[in-house]
Amino acid sequence: MISQRPESNRTIRPRIAGGLLAILGLLLPAPTGLGAQPSSPWAAIAKSVTIHRDEFGVPHVFARTDAGAVFGFAYAQAEDFFWRLEENFILALGRSSELRGDSTLASDRLNRALGIPRLAEAEYRRMNRRMRELCEAFANGVNYYLATHPEVRPRLLVRIEPWYPLAFIRYNYYQMGFAFDPALESVPLRTAAAGPTMAWPSRPTAFALLSGSIGSNGWVVGPGKSASGYPLLFINPHLPLFGSGQVYEGHLRSDEGWDFSGYARFGFPFPYVGHNGSLGWVSTDNAADQVDVYAERFDDPKYPLRYRYGTGYRTASQRTDTILVRTVAGLEVRTFVSTRTHHGPIVGEASGKLLALRMAHLEEDGWLAEWYAMTRAQSVRELRRAMVPLRMLFGNVMAADRAGNTFYLYNGAIPRRDPQFDWTKPVDGADPRTEWRGYHAIDELPQLENPATGWMQNSNTSPFSLTSSGNPLRAGFPAYMVPDRDNPRGVRAHQILSAGGEDTGRFTFDEWTRLGFDTRLAMADSLLPALLRSAASEAAPRLTPAAREAVDALARWDRRATATSAAATLFLLWQNRTAARQEGAETPAAVASLAAVVDSLAVARGTWQVAWGEISRLQRRDEASGAPFSDLAPSLPVPGVSGAAGAVFTVNGAFGAGGRRFATAGASYVSVVEFGPIVRARAVHAFGASGDPLSPHFFDQAPLYAAGTFREAWFTPSDVLSHATRSYHPGAK
Repeated sequence: MISQRPESNRTIRPRIAGGLLAILGLLLPAPTGLGAQPSSPWAAIAKSVTIHRDEFGVPHVFARTDAGAVFGFAYAQAEDFFWRLEENFILALGRSSELRGDSTLASDRLNRALGIPRLAEAEYRRMNRRMRELCEAFANGVNYYLATHPEVRPRLLVRIEPWYPLAFIRYNYYQMGFAFDPALESVPLRTAAAGPTMAWPSRPTAFALLSGSIGSNGWVVGPGKSASGYPLLFINPHLPLFGSGQVYEGHLRSDEGWDFSGYARFGFPFPYVGHNGSLGWVSTDNAADQVDVYAERFDDPKYPLRYRYGTGYRTASQRTDTILVRTVAGLEVRTFVSTRTHHGPIVGEASGKLLALRMAHLEEDGWLAEWYAMTRAQSVRELRRAMVPLRMLFGNVMAADRAGNTFYLYNGAIPRRDPQFDWTKPVDGADPRTEWRGYHAIDELPQLENPATGWMQNSNTSPFSLTSSGNPLRAGFPAYMVPDRDNPRGVRAHQILSAGGEDTGRFTFDEWTRLGFDTRLAMADSLLPALLRSAASEAAPRLTPAAREAVDALARWDRRATATSAAATLFLLWQNRTAARQEGAETPAAVASLAAVVDSLAVARGTWQVAWGEISRLQRRDEASGAPFSDLAPSLPVPGVSGAAGAVFTVNGAFGAGGRRFATAGASYVSVVEFGPIVRARAVHAFGASGDPLSPHFFDQAPLYAAGTFREAWFTPSDVLSHATRSYHPGAK
């Protein structure tokens, strides 16, 4: 056991750390100390980089080289929210238990079983020179921030290594995404062929919400549906507002021709969704099945690592990992043995068999390189060419370029499988017929370019309903490739885009902007008429005067969620209470449920006439302090609704003890882009650029967001420079 005074589980704000300078002197290359030395390599790079902060603190990083731009972007991330940046890397390295003890041990064990740190470090060593330069530049940018800000005390990571971003990419998509395959729900976690088991690690709350009723929105219209004749793009990821999945906005421009603006995660070297001067794209999560679970039979008592395969056996490999776990007595060393078959790591057990998890390209390279090529592409054709390797493994990617082209791809590395098996469940690992037969090439994936309708949408919906006609045909693709599903947000997108804009069916940029926060509820259109008929029928239960008033209010309602609408509150709480479907709305029980909502509001609030903005609130918690949501802390009314209600403006959260619902996930970043001769863009973040509660940019975009308005997202050098409130080199005080 290693003796060490345990720190509180409360997170630690940046503070003066007397011992940090000595640590930095040993672990970090120059510069160290209270200021950067002019002769240090980092200081020389910093002089070639300028960070321009606009009115909302969004960083626009201008540099001589692409690597310099990444250096500056890393420095800006550390300035704005070092706590979150470090936290993401701690998660990606499987070291959370060093801070939080047994509560995060299952997550760290899964991380090590998947081999995330080991694979990331190996990928870095194999990278070509350009990609290594970018990874090194990111690490150097963060380390330079630490060297020039000795008052900031890392909780664990006093030096950032170049392969950490690669580990975070794997953590973000493999551990927090693909590992939660439906076939592994409710299975015990096991990392050795014999040994203790523990519960499968749960996703953080925000991720759990994302796996339910919310997702992302992506729209595009071509020149024929645009009043200006220029393509329009709507970028609207629905991601956690807190935790490792939250987004960070930035703009990188280098003299080497790289010029890209959009969003990243804290710990990604550059924005990966957004636009440059000629091309932009949005990505919504798709349902591509890139993971399978294999049930392996270890049935030879003499050779415990032998498992059946075909008519014989194969031998599994094992690896020993140590994890430091915080206890009341200090850090305790725990040793775990991970077992792998040729299918992948053993991660669970069911029905007497151990379960191996096989993930597409888990042990291979190329995710970051593909993003980089995508951000440098200047047309739809170049974008598609950049995606040919299919190493960036997620997303309904929808794009537009300045030449007027629009494009959609159901992206992913999808294994070729024998269709006779049910791939939604664990398959027999001993049967060679269950082996993958390579991957489907990009030409075999659903895609669509320049549809005759002039528009496309994807709201985590089927590629067979992108537009009103001319979609890819379901019969052309195997069932395991594309689950055919739609949702209420997709219904609303179809209503908007098929109707077209007010200008003879074409959208102006201003109208396109307003639609980014549309709150018309598709499910109200679907369910409300039946509910009202049921309330008027003789079979309806006897209603109190208050309940009758509520029914009348719903009949007059415009079916939009606004901050002042009491009818929206009634409908949304009723839908949440009943999980109502079309066939269940016209029943006496549905009316009784509405009456119960009226009664519950009257008890909790003194009246049923409660504005939706009184229920739905936007509040930014200080993650570094662990502060909870509170009715006593400042918050704003926000009209966004759960994705199950079918509005464009999607915000979800948990209802608190006071009856309010504080936003935890949803429309985390909203952007609209017009691809004319000079690109125009507007954007808004749910909170602000900085994670520091003392910063003026901690919550300064929230009033815009809550009101459904945007700020200008400056892109051209002249606009950036004329709107910069501060321009400085990294390391400047």
